[in-house]
Amino acid sequence: MSIVKRGAEYYQPLFLDNAVSISVIMGCMHLTYGVIFMEYNVSEEDRKKAKIPHEVFLTNLIGNHILWFVAGLGVAGSYWQPLAMVPVVSLMTVSYTLWRTKHACSEESWFVMCHWQLAVKRSQVLLGVMVFLLVVVILGWVAYTYLGLMDIAIKAMIGGMGILPVMVTILVLIMMEIDAMHQATQGKLSAKIAEAYPNPDLAKAS
Repeated sequence: MSIVKRGAEYYQPLFLDNAVSISVIMGCMHLTYGVIFMEYNVSEEDRKKAKIPHEVFLTNLIGNHILWFVAGLGVAGSYWQPLAMVPVVSLMTVSYTLWRTKHACSEESWFVMCHWQLAVKRSQVLLGVMVFLLVVVILGWVAYTYLGLMDIAIKAMIGGMGILPVMVTILVLIMMEIDAMHQATQGKLSAKIAEAYPNPDLAKAS
């Protein structure tokens, strides 16, 4: 396997790591879920830089969407502003991630850039569930205002159909991001991300 040079760094897949391989057979359906990681020979500096997007995202997930959200709920009866800060801070964090990723495409190494792209993809998932929660809240307000539904029914709908899916998604994203930080520390990258964003030096070499 050829070694790909980028500046003073070498990008060579060292081995493939089949991290997850689960097979489920249901009648004639054979579903296989596999996540393959490739380990690259990258510098220690790049490994530290590759952790930054995941650290930023985890700060948003844990510090903002869990800790601050719970604190905001405690005073929501008297002050609504702390709770309203959760989506604002989250949007600011996602916007920073998008901005930083654009700069990473031209300023950072390929390995670091790919980890920023991974954080962007997962940030988009978070934005998606937040938009879904907003839609549920608006529907609940319409049902309460114009259809005369009881207050307790609206709260149950928003909690079960809106807040619960968001919290489950956040917990899953936290686990995925913790694993991504570990992979960055080891110089690993998902094969799907590497395929979606090919190494430009590899393309030139071929």
